Amino acid sequence: LATHIHRTNLLRQGKTISEVTDDLRKQFGLGIRLLPMTDQSVATNIITPVGQLHFQEYMVKRRCMDEVQDVLFAGVQEARPAPGVLDALKEADAILLSPSNPIVSIGTILAVPGIHDALHETSSMIIAISPIIGGAPIKGPADKLMSGLGMEVSAIGVARCYRDFLDVMIIDEQDAHLVSEIEDLGIPTIATNTIMRDKESKAALAHKTLEAAGLSY
Repeated sequence: LATHIHRTNLLRQGKTISEVTDDLRKQFGLGIRLLPMTDQSVATNIITPVGQLHFQEYMVKRRCMDEVQDVLFAGVQEARPAPGVLDALKEADAILLSPSNPIVSIGTILAVPGIHDALHETSSMIIAISPIIGGAPIKGPADKLMSGLGMEVSAIGVARCYRDFLDVMIIDEQDAHLVSEIEDLGIPTIATNTIMRDKESKAALAHKTLEAAGLSY
């Protein structure tokens, strides 16, 4: 809560989202470069039978109880990639789409004009890790959102979201039987443990991902 209050105060002072993000990066002692998708305001709204709900109202207040009919990113057409984003995508050693919600996490970023095109144009290896395991997300409403939009709730459904620019798909070993079907989409696929329960499993997945990208550290 304190982080959100601090962020809001900085924005009210006229700071850009990029400036606020860098301030938070420094406050948390992160020795990395951290960029937001845009400096413009973009709101995720869920269309339901009870009307249009802001995503936080849908998820937190109403606990995802409503049927999802559509998802809108208000303001996204006026948004532009934040300074440094397109260069980062162009120059990256590899690009990883983390096992996040493909609709309201990754999908929001891809909706910003210029970012999807940049993924098509980059020579960097692009790898995605599926957040859906055994037909369900580890947490969050990805299944409700995907099914509401008519998408298959599976690693295959996630692969279809990214198929036009993805180089490698990593899915959980529980879904190993889906490898051939995803590869039929033209996406080389690796099945391994993707459930990060502890430091060891997190490190193992990171190493497997770097290996898929042809990198080693």
